[in-house]
Amino acid sequence: LNNNPARYILTLSGTLRSPKMDFHPPFLMLMPVPLGVETEAVVTIIPQYFLRDSEIRVKLPELELADGTRTCPFSVEFPEGKDIVLSSDGTSNELTCRISFSSSKPMSFLGEVLFIDQEENRLLEQQTIVFSPYTHTWHCTPLIKKL
Repeated sequence: LNNNPARYILTLSGTLRSPKMDFHPPFLMLMPVPLGVETEAVVTIIPQYFLRDSEIRVKLPELELADGTRTCPFSVEFPEGKDIVLSSDGTSNELTCRISFSSSKPMSFLGEVLFIDQEENRLLEQQTIVFSPYTHTWHCTPLIKKL
C-alpha cells in the first residue's frame, strides 16, 4: 500500500465438514412376528453440518426370496415430515422415522437402509442396520400335568 513493498502473509485455517446424520438408536432390531403381521420401530435422525435446508429420502433394500421373486418388505414413514430445516443459530431439527416390516413369506435380513439428502449425498457412514428374523409359524408346547 502507498508504494510500501512490505509483504503480508495471510494464513487461513478451517475445517471442512460434510453433512452427516446420527441415528438413535444406532442399530435397529425388529422383533420376530408371525407371517403377515407388521412390526415397527422408531428411529430419531439427528442431522449435523447441513449448510442449507434439505429433504431426506430413503432407499429401501429389495430382497430376493428362495423362489427367485424380489420383494421389499420394509416401509418408512416420517410422521413429522422429512425436511431438514436450519434454525437461525445453524442447528437443524431432529427427524422421527418409523421403519416397518411385514412379510407373507419367511425371511430374515441383515443389511442397510440408506438415507439420502436432497443433493444426492448418500450418507453412507450413517447407515441404519436392520436385522429382522421371521418365522413361518408359532410353536406352542402345551404342558400337561398328570394327576
